[in-house]
Amino acid sequence: MYKLKNFMEEVVNKKIDSLLNIMNICRCEKCRKDIMAIALNDLPAKYVVTETGELYTKVRELEQQFEVDVETAIVKAALFVSKNPKH
Repeated sequence: MYKLKNFMEEVVNKKIDSLLNIMNICRCEKCRKDIMAIALNDLPAKYVVTETGELYTKVRELEQQFEVDVETAIVKAALFVSKNPKH
């Protein structure tokens, strides 16, 4: 079965916890999802069509290219959310 997936969502999801662990901000589920949404809105969507299990291979191949941009977007979003929490 083929799936359409924004691989940037996977990259952000993989990196967010390690970055939030070193930042002194709320890591509740609401804040985490808000940070992800803001970061993803700042990053270009990178859609891929994959078969089940193939996505992770593509993510690993493309991840290094976007690593700095992804980390910057997450940190920027985390700082924004920490100043404007929704809870």
